[in-house]
Amino acid sequence: MLEEEHFHWEWQRQKRNVLTFDFPAVEYTVDIEVSLTDSSFLVPIKEYFKNLNLPVSANVSDVEMTISSVNVTTVCLPTGENKSCCSCESGYAWPRAVCGDLITCPSLSLAHKQSCGYIKQLPFYGPYCEPQMGDSCGMGEPLVINMSVRLDTVFTNDLNDSSSELYKKYKADLEKAFNESYRCLPGFVLATVTSFRPGSVSVNYEVKAASATFKQIENSNRFVPQFLDTTYRLVPTSFTTEITNQTNFIVSPVDIFEGDTITLICETNIASENVTWYHSGQIISSSNRHSVMIKVTHSTSRTVLKITEVTTMDSGSYMCTFTNSSLYYKLIYKAMKAIDVSPLHIISHLNDIDVTCDSPEMQTNGPLLFCCIDRQLPPLTGDWKVNGPVNITGVSSFTGNCTEYKLKVNALLCPPEKSGTVTTYTCELHTGHGASTSQNIRVTYFRTAHVTITSSIKTFVSVGRSFNLTCTSDVSNYDSVSWEIQDRNNTKIIDCAMCINSSKLPAKSVLSVRTATEDWSGTYICTFSQKYLNSSANVTVTVVPLPLKQNILLDPITAFIQNNKLQALKCCIDAKASENYNVTFVVQQNELQVGKKKEGNLLCYYTMYNYTEPKPDSNAPPLQAYCKFVNRIGDEVKSNNITLKPISGGKVHCSGSLGIGEEGAKITKPCTELNNADGFNRGNVTYVCSSTSWVVARNDCLSVPINNLLLNAESLVNNPEARADLPEYLEELQRKSAEEQSALNETANLGAIVTILDLVSSIPVDAKTATVTNFLSTVDMIVNDSKIETWEALDMQQPHKSSLLLLSVERFSEHLQPVNNTIPFVNTNTIQLDGIVVTENSKADYSKNFTSKENLTVNVLIGEAEIQTLPQNSTIVSVAYSTLGRILPQNKSMLVNGLLLTTTVSRNRSQSISINMTFAKKNTSLKDPQCVFWNFGPSSGGDWNSSGCTPTEVGSDVICSCTHLTSFSILMSPDESHQGSAEDYITYTGLAISIFSLVVCIIIESLVWKYVTNNTTSYIRHVCILNIAMSLLLADIWFLVTASIHNKKPICTVVTFFIHLFYLSVFFWMLSLGLILFYRLVFILHNTSKTAQKVVAFCLGYGCPFVIAVITIAVTLPRDVYTRKKVCWLNWEDSNALLAFVIPVLVIVAINLFITAVVIIKILRPTIGDRTNKQEKNSLIQIGKSVAVLTPLLGLTWGFGLATIIKSSSRAFHILFALLNSLQGLFILVFGTLWDKKIQEALLKRNSLSRWSSQQTKSTSLILVTPMFSMSYPFSRTFNNLCGKTGKYRISSSEPSTSSSENTSKSYSLLN
Repeated sequence: MLEEEHFHWEWQRQKRNVLTFDFPAVEYTVDIEVSLTDSSFLVPIKEYFKNLNLPVSANVSDVEMTISSVNVTTVCLPTGENKSCCSCESGYAWPRAVCGDLITCPSLSLAHKQSCGYIKQLPFYGPYCEPQMGDSCGMGEPLVINMSVRLDTVFTNDLNDSSSELYKKYKADLEKAFNESYRCLPGFVLATVTSFRPGSVSVNYEVKAASATFKQIENSNRFVPQFLDTTYRLVPTSFTTEITNQTNFIVSPVDIFEGDTITLICETNIASENVTWYHSGQIISSSNRHSVMIKVTHSTSRTVLKITEVTTMDSGSYMCTFTNSSLYYKLIYKAMKAIDVSPLHIISHLNDIDVTCDSPEMQTNGPLLFCCIDRQLPPLTGDWKVNGPVNITGVSSFTGNCTEYKLKVNALLCPPEKSGTVTTYTCELHTGHGASTSQNIRVTYFRTAHVTITSSIKTFVSVGRSFNLTCTSDVSNYDSVSWEIQDRNNTKIIDCAMCINSSKLPAKSVLSVRTATEDWSGTYICTFSQKYLNSSANVTVTVVPLPLKQNILLDPITAFIQNNKLQALKCCIDAKASENYNVTFVVQQNELQVGKKKEGNLLCYYTMYNYTEPKPDSNAPPLQAYCKFVNRIGDEVKSNNITLKPISGGKVHCSGSLGIGEEGAKITKPCTELNNADGFNRGNVTYVCSSTSWVVARNDCLSVPINNLLLNAESLVNNPEARADLPEYLEELQRKSAEEQSALNETANLGAIVTILDLVSSIPVDAKTATVTNFLSTVDMIVNDSKIETWEALDMQQPHKSSLLLLSVERFSEHLQPVNNTIPFVNTNTIQLDGIVVTENSKADYSKNFTSKENLTVNVLIGEAEIQTLPQNSTIVSVAYSTLGRILPQNKSMLVNGLLLTTTVSRNRSQSISINMTFAKKNTSLKDPQCVFWNFGPSSGGDWNSSGCTPTEVGSDVICSCTHLTSFSILMSPDESHQGSAEDYITYTGLAISIFSLVVCIIIESLVWKYVTNNTTSYIRHVCILNIAMSLLLADIWFLVTASIHNKKPICTVVTFFIHLFYLSVFFWMLSLGLILFYRLVFILHNTSKTAQKVVAFCLGYGCPFVIAVITIAVTLPRDVYTRKKVCWLNWEDSNALLAFVIPVLVIVAINLFITAVVIIKILRPTIGDRTNKQEKNSLIQIGKSVAVLTPLLGLTWGFGLATIIKSSSRAFHILFALLNSLQGLFILVFGTLWDKKIQEALLKRNSLSRWSSQQTKSTSLILVTPMFSMSYPFSRTFNNLCGKTGKYRISSSEPSTSSSENTSKSYSLLN
């Protein structure tokens, strides 16, 4: 309609011009629309106008008008729906003004050369096609439009290869369709396929045309499927164009920092409200930090994205898209930019500084604080803030990229009580877009402290005395306080945590010296440190020499004196003492002047005391005497007392240089070692008067090396540099202890080492592996198995030493100072140590496992929750002992049955702590486990206590849960606790009966010897019976010895050897008896002399047992596994030495059982060759009866004995074994002697003799007392009988009988 109105207006205007004005000849172009009712007239009309003879002139209203040319420019064909399809004739083109409105007619023919028609609304009033010129539609420089479309087919790799046939085919077919479809675009040049992409098949192509609008391209897209085979399955809705170079993208500000607010602006020349923002491929939605604004005009679009408080996470690529879309076409305008959000860093600033307020330099020229960033920003601004107890301010300034702050230091604003406090100066920098950064600069203000020192003494103090030094400061916020001693050119740092006590409110440090030595003499400097600022005060203390009480040697210590007889008294000190002392002896409050002389390395003071009895022949009480040393400042020390015991006249039995005394009297003298550098040793020697001479009763002197170690330890603990010197001393202690192993078998030396360990354990020491190893190795050497007997003797003299040793190890582990935040693992022969340091990173349980060389284990566990309650840098240390638990006092009814474990925490805790320990049982047969800890009592004593601990028995382990820390182990009841009373009663009662029976047996054999040895068989039989009885009697006696020696190692070894020997002799004599019987029955025609039989019997009876016993002790004694630990009998658990008894016994029993069977068969079924007379047959029968009865008894006895070895065996086996085993003597008397009819007849025969009758009354009691030495049968004859020495009887044939005896023993002690 607009075009039609425009046409009519133009026509009227021209008409008026023609009619109204008189212009010169002007050339006009008139558009004339010719309408045809039939399109078939179009060609003839075009031919008509083409064939007109022009020009033609005409006069119209007096105006001369010439028609120069008539051309058909525009042809419109009706298409229905009030539209027509118009096209330009050759040489004509549409005006540029309507170029963007040209829409290709939908009835586009497939004919390639047909002119392009465009849809026009009816009625059509132009503009019409004009002669083609440079500015006509489609005549400008062609543009390249990048487009893509998708084919719904499977992508193959051939489409990536431009040389492949498939690629070529696709390219050709698609370009043909594109060229046909887009040829009507204004100024169309060419459509070219550029590439294929996966995603089904994505076709990228270029369209070159002068210009094209969205609708024109959309309209052309509709025609593409018409020119393309359907097998390509082109998706008509997938046509897309992306334009990336026609959108303006602006980012503000240019430098972006965290915290800024940024603005992103996109502008393009199309009108679209469909705008999308992307960040790193993700769509940006509106939020509290993101806001999007869109503004659209007729021909432009503008969008703004604002992001507040940006972070580095907002860095990346940003893209804006403007999208116009329809069914067949999507046009996208987009632009992309990458932004980088940087942290606003202060790259340089003044580090934390320390300022001394009262320093003149600081007050004149205060420090300059500054902060700088890495670039200059015009809008950058800076501020300073002050926060702290010292409110010292300054002047700020700004230069370039830095801000500065000049402090004005004023001492009045920094009082002493605020010294060491920190004021924080904060510089803040702002970019002007929201980003800001700050930096704290800590300024520590110090004030020089005023330090004073006071002393509890004036200037002098004597050795052995105590004194205190108190150092105070007006500055309480100090970092540390140190003490040192300057003596001439030597400076000693006092590192003694036990003697320095410091506090901050008030600021005070007290140095307490409990026992002064000359090492403490000098100028004391107390220094309070505040970082680099030290403030000190000093005082001089002079330590004046004075002997220590324990270092004064007295001679004598105890002595006897007589009336009006002089007694020499002497006290000595180290000759190296430089002080000239005033020395006197005091006896009963009477002072005696002394003389002085040097004796070796000792300086001795002596006097002669003349004792006067108060009353003649009276029993006067002992006198007490001592020597007194007074130094130059008037301090004195008294020695220990000398005890002088008066003796009435005429009672002296011993005299000499040691002194005088009565018979049995004891005196005490000091220990002196002239080769000792210190002149004397600690300890004393006790002498007893015996048979007019003095005999050493007890020697408690220390060896020289151990004595020196003790003196050095006493000096070390009182040394100001004890901690620094301790590692070297522990190395010496370990080395000397190893060299003095033999000396450590003496109780005095062993006790001294314990005292040394107790002394040094109170000194904190760095936990270096070598230092800890030296300490534990020393402990290890004095608790090994070879020292058990020495410990037993020491505990009788000093009952608390073993407890003190345990306490020393606990204290040492508690005082260990970590090195590099670690506690090393240390492992010696019997002791293991391990631990941890509690730090802020301690997030796990405390769990340690220890395994002894005997494969006993213990685990300790403290939960993480408990660890978190401990102070930082505190230590947890655990120590496991294999043998120390054995030397601690314990009840016989409860035995230590596992390792001993100590766990300590370095800092005291008021609250309880839960700890779990898992102990492996050493002896699994013990019962009733108790979890116990060693409860230290007064004077370092103690006992086992189960308070706060709960046991849980799990198989061969016992889990102990306790609520405190100390030394733990498990106690368990042995089976003896409920069996011992009955078995012991049976054993010792049976032994008494057995010994009595054996004595009677020997007496009877002696009495009837000549009556019962009238043939070879009887002779050999009674030799065997007599030796069996003697062997068993000696074995029983040695067994009784074990009850009185209490398992003393050397004696126990001897006793075990003889018990083993004589019990074996019993069985081997029984074997001899059985073999002789077997010989007489089987080898009937073979006769052997009596002497040969005796040799064989004695070799078996004593030779074989002796060889077995010697081999056993030789193999096991060097390894200390010959005897058991609790009883004197062959070891079973460690060496199986018991097999040297059990195997021979079982073999002999088996052989005799076999012989018994042969005897029975022979007696019941005699052979023709048997040529025994009646008397010998009776002897054989008697022997057979004895063997048949004794052998089963012996076999059954040791069968029950073997049963007792089995764990958890029935108590009935123990009782039967004890009963049968203890009555062997009675069995021998009854079955081996009294059951013999010949012995019965011999006894009756002797009773019938008058000589026997007359002596019966006299000999009865004598026989009971000394049966083997009766008047009728003197010792020589009895010994001959025992050895079988007689030659009066010769019997050609006899049958030996076997009689055996079982050893008598306490069943549980020997076998279990």
